[in-house]
Amino acid sequence: MPRKASASAASALDHLNLVAKLADLKEDHYRTLLTLSAMTELLIDKGLISPEELERKIASLDTELDELIVASLHPMP
Repeated sequence: MPRKASASAASALDHLNLVAKLADLKEDHYRTLLTLSAMTELLIDKGLISPEELERKIASLDTELDELIVASLHPMP
C-alpha cells in the first residue's frame, strides 16, 4: 500500500499549498484595500475629489461592469 500512502501525502501537500496560496491572496487583498482606502481619503481630504463624485464614479463603473458581464453571458448572435 505504499502507493496509496504516497498519493494521500501528495493530496495533503496539494491541499496545504492551496491553503497557503489562499492566505497569500487574502493578505494581498487586504493590502490593496488598505492602500486604496488611504489614497481615497487623501484625495478627499485634499479637496481633489468629493465623496459625492466618488460615489457617482463607483456607481457608473459598477453599472458598466454589470453590463459587460451580462453581455458576455448573453452574446448577440
